[in-house]
Amino acid sequence: MLNDLPGAVSWVGAVLPGVAIADLPDLLLFLVLVGQVPAIAVLFSRLLRGPLRHPPLEPRSPQPADLGKVSAIVPTLNEAERLNPCLDGLTHQSYELREVLVVDSYSTDGTPDLVKAAQGRDPRFRLMNDDPLPSDWVGRPWALHNGFLASSPHSEWILGIDADTQPQPGLVASLLETAQTEGYDLITLSPRFILRYPGELWLQPALLMTLVYRFGPAGETTNAPERVMANGQCFFCRRSVLQQVEGYTAARQSFCDDVTLARAIAAQGFRVGFLDGARVLKVRMYEGMAETWREWGRSLDLKDAASRSQIWGDWLFLLLVQGLPLPLLGMALWAIAADPTSLTRWLVLGLNALLVLIRVGLNFAIAPSYDLAQAQTRWVFWLSPLADPLAVLRIFLSSRRTPKQWRGRIYGPTP
Repeated sequence: MLNDLPGAVSWVGAVLPGVAIADLPDLLLFLVLVGQVPAIAVLFSRLLRGPLRHPPLEPRSPQPADLGKVSAIVPTLNEAERLNPCLDGLTHQSYELREVLVVDSYSTDGTPDLVKAAQGRDPRFRLMNDDPLPSDWVGRPWALHNGFLASSPHSEWILGIDADTQPQPGLVASLLETAQTEGYDLITLSPRFILRYPGELWLQPALLMTLVYRFGPAGETTNAPERVMANGQCFFCRRSVLQQVEGYTAARQSFCDDVTLARAIAAQGFRVGFLDGARVLKVRMYEGMAETWREWGRSLDLKDAASRSQIWGDWLFLLLVQGLPLPLLGMALWAIAADPTSLTRWLVLGLNALLVLIRVGLNFAIAPSYDLAQAQTRWVFWLSPLADPLAVLRIFLSSRRTPKQWRGRIYGPTP
């Protein structure tokens, strides 16, 4: 390898005539600077809309006119360890919730028994199995599609809700009032995340920040259809709209079916909102850092809902404003120590120090979106900016690969 060094130096001289090897650090920093300046402008344009975002949803009391307007669908596959808080939360929703269809994909861990026990306490619960999974469908949208087809035609709204969620009292009434008074056809919510272990306290906020940087904060309602964000953990849609788009068909092959379907609905001119639901919805997604990295990380690229140019453009943007600032801050400090007269090095230091300060500030901004009551070492949450390079790396890795399994199911090539 050392024998190749003279050749590499000669190659640099040929490609960049007049550039001395000693000047390469400044050249590389300048090239990064050229990319970071417009990226920072884009970031500012998104974050500065935060104060104008839709306020967080508050728990509401139901109105008599809302009796039986909503059918809830819960897809399950071996969810016995975390399903009870979801069932309990749905039980405490009021009379606007007509029925709860738990669509089970033939669980083997006792999930159906939990649903039957809940049905004994609340007749609104109904257990059903989805049909055999077609080769051109992913399991989750297929289960939701089956539940939608089996739901009562008298329900005006469909609420898709995941088994790992913990609906708070007043959730459904709040969704219904917001949608009806503000003219939304689809609302999805950003929840309050329950974190427990040090690894997830460190990594999960960095992964969440990749979404904030790309699409703005929850409550942002001005994104174009191709930039709409959504969260399928709580997916509240007009029944007539789902009928018009043929249920979940548009997202049948998607591993980010929530975003895929929301963008398809927005593209048809319907009003879509991704709102802050931290006060009405909690979620315990994954157990620990490894599961968070593996399960959540492989869908955060949203490649099933975006073009390749958007996928890689977003990743490059994340690299410049989230992945590189800490390393560049250290590099600039080292370079300035060697030569404090370089303007480029001082500009890189200043811009990346600003980006790091913004990121630390955003940690305070997203803190209300976390429930750390069960956390073993809460202070680790404040170290999450140190995980930003790893989070951006995770987006890169998942952008290059198509998932082969999801929630215990193995998938072959897409037909």
